[in-house]
Formats: sequence, structure tokens, C-alpha cells
Amino acid sequence: MDALDSGADQNPEVTGTPPKLGNTAAGAAAPITPARRAIVVSTVTALVVLLAAEFLYFTFEAPFFFTWDNLLNVLTAAAVIGIIAAPGTMLLIAGQFDLSVGSGVAFCGMVLAVVAQNHGLALGVLAAVAAGAGLGILNGFLVTVIEINALITTLGTLAVFRGLTEVLSSGQVVAVNNFSPIGTARPFLNIPMPVIIFVIIVAIFWFVLRYTTFGRAMYAIGANPLAARLVGIRSKRLIFIGFVLSGLCVSLGGLINSSQLGSASPNTALGLELSVVTAIVLGGTSLTGGRGTILGTVIGLMVISVLNNGMVLMNIDPFYQDIARGCLLILAVAFDRLSSRFGAQSGRQTA
Repeated sequence: MDALDSGADQNPEVTGTPPKLGNTAAGAAAPITPARRAIVVSTVTALVVLLAAEFLYFTFEAPFFFTWDNLLNVLTAAAVIGIIAAPGTMLLIAGQFDLSVGSGVAFCGMVLAVVAQNHGLALGVLAAVAAGAGLGILNGFLVTVIEINALITTLGTLAVFRGLTEVLSSGQVVAVNNFSPIGTARPFLNIPMPVIIFVIIVAIFWFVLRYTTFGRAMYAIGANPLAARLVGIRSKRLIFIGFVLSGLCVSLGGLINSSQLGSASPNTALGLELSVVTAIVLGGTSLTGGRGTILGTVIGLMVISVLNNGMVLMNIDPFYQDIARGCLLILAVAFDRLSSRFGAQSGRQTA
């Protein structure tokens, strides 16, 4: 890990322990100005209003939409995306991307299926988790040590791991037997296990980003990487950890997906990265880093999931779901750019 700390070791003022950001220049790297606070509040408020409008519209227009079973269906459909979007939000806050998540889910699911057939289910699960961790380690190494741009790195690994999934399966669907509980069990109040896992993962990352030094450091890295490094934040090490966490959540998503389907396919999770990025950006996380919340990502994800579910119940052609998701992504990016300009202008006026 020495290579990951090289930036910190070059500065004589850097200590081995990251400082408390609230009392150092790192805290100033991402100042919570009234303009920044207003942007976050306005984004969340707008999303809540949009989500409420969707609920109101589909309740009247789509049969069976506003029922307990269907609301659980909405959450179940969103669970895998949300599990992966939680670390994805943290990475984007730090100014990094992970676009390899779709092929990672397929690869981890295929590793589970192939290993389980030959060596048992327990070893298959361990192999799938190791595969996800390996994906995260590879992405983190290429980004932080080789210093390849995260967008290019993860686009490359997206193609590599999709190809490895095809090779591993010989292009065939592989059955996964006796592995239904994690994907279909309802252990508490008839709530599906994927939803429970989704809530737990979201709660963990919300706590990490809001209350830990690690989380505050990720905000500082995204807002001003140079200032963060100069005050002792080991940026490369933290970003590396962020990619590993993303890989572990990808493996969890692969396990859940394979459990739900009872099989692993090389075509699993095609386009999943688009859904993840759309939820994160729609939720108010800035593409330039330094701004974003887990709560915003969850609400953005719910906006997308409710829209997809309502369109299905209204028998609208599923291809229109892709059109709607693409439009939401474009609108979210446009809003992010306008918000950044507004924040910069307000910052100059108050300086």
C-alpha cells in the first residue's frame, strides 16, 4: 500500500492519521455555504415533489399500484441498484466513477454458479465475493497507482468482465440450485430479503458519509483534491478503499440477482450502470465531486423505480422506460451543471 500513500509522504507536514476535517483546511476544502446548502435542499425537495406526483398519478391511472404487495415489488426491483448505488454515491462524491458494475454483477453471479456446480454452494458464495473484491481492487489499483482516469478504467473493466463472463459460461445460462433465501425469503413482516439488505447497506453508507472521518475526507477529496492531500488526507488510499467497497457491493448484487433468478446468465445486468448513475446524479450528487447525499440517491432511485413500475402496470411499451431513464439522466446532469454555476457565482459574491 506504500504506492497509495506516496502523495502524503512527499509532504513534510503530513501525519499518518487524517485530521479532523472540521478544524483543518480540509474542512474548508468543501465549505458548507448557504448556496451549497440551498442546492442540496432544493434538489431533495424537487425530488420529493416529483416522487409524490408520480405516486398520485399512478394511484389513479394504474390498477393495483398503491397496494402493499406492489410497493414491495417497487422496492425489490430497486434493491440491487440501490445496494450498488450507495458506494457509487461515495465514489462520485470523491470525484470518481465506477461504470463496471453491470458486468461485475454478471461476473460474480456466474462465478457463483460455476463454482457451486463443481465445489458446492458455500465455496461458490465465497468465490463470488472474492471476485467482486478483485474487481474493486483492480479498479482501485488502476486508478490510484497507475493513475488511469476512473471513467476510462471502469469502461475498460466493464468490457473485460463482460467478456470473462461469456468465457466462463461458454455463452450459456448456468443454473444455481438451492440458493433462493437471499433473493426470495421474507423473514420480517413479509418484507423480501433484498429490501432488508438494501436498507442495511444504505444505512451503513449514510452513517459513514455523515459521521465518520472517512466520509468527510471523501467530500474533501471531491471538493479540492490538492487541499485534501496537503492537510494529510491519504486520498489514494481512501479512493482505493472506495472501489473495493463498490466491488463488494457488486458481488452482493450478483448473489441476490442469481438467487432471484435461480441461474446466472452472461447477459445479466446489461445497462445496470446506466440505472445506477442515473439514480446517483438524479439524487443531486455532483459529477465534479464534493457534493451529494445517500438520501438524495435513494429518492432518485425511487423516482426511477416508481416510474418503471407504473409504466409496466399501465401496459406501456418497456422500450419507453429506457427513453424515460435517459431523459431523466440528461435532466439531472443539466440541473447539476446549473447548480454548480449557481454555487460558484454565489461563492464569488459572498467572498
